Amino acid sequence: MSETRAIAVTVNGARREATVPVRVTLADFLRHALRLTGTHLGCEHGVCGACTIDIDGKPARACLTLAVQIDGCKVRTVEGLAPSADRLGILQAAFKRNHALQCGFCTAGILMSLDGFLREHPLPDEAAVRDLLTGHLCRCTGYTPIVRAALEAAAEMTDDLSREKSDA
Repeated sequence: MSETRAIAVTVNGARREATVPVRVTLADFLRHALRLTGTHLGCEHGVCGACTIDIDGKPARACLTLAVQIDGCKVRTVEGLAPSADRLGILQAAFKRNHALQCGFCTAGILMSLDGFLREHPLPDEAAVRDLLTGHLCRCTGYTPIVRAALEAAAEMTDDLSREKSDA
C-alpha cells in the first residue's frame, strides 16, 4: 500500500484539494487527477522541457517535481495562459501567427518558459530567446518561427504595458 498525503494547491486560479501518493509527479497529478493534459511528458528527466509549468511565478519541470511538494503553492499550466476559453493569450496568438508549432508536443513547455522569461526580460534580443530555448527540445520547427513569435509577443506585451501606463 502506498503512502498518501493531502495537498491544497491553486491551479490556474482555482483552489484544488486532493490526496495524492507521495511518489506521484506533478506532471502525472496535473494530467491524470486534474485532467490538464497540456503539460506533456517527454523525457521524464527534466531535459526536454515539454513538462514546464509555473510554480509560484517561476518556471519548473513538472516531471521532476512531486505533487506533494506543491502543497500551498500557486501553479499555472499552459491552460492558464489564455485570458478566456475563446481567446488566446498574447504568446499563444504570436505562435499561431508565426506558425511556431507543428506537432505541438513541445509547445506548452516552451510557452510556459517564455511566459516567465518575458515577465523578467520584457524586451529580449534574439540571442537571449535562443539561449532560453536551449532548455527545450523541438524536433519539428527548427526554432526560427518560435524565436520570431517570442520577439513579436514581447513587443506586443511591451506595447500593451505602455498603453496601460498612459491610460492611468
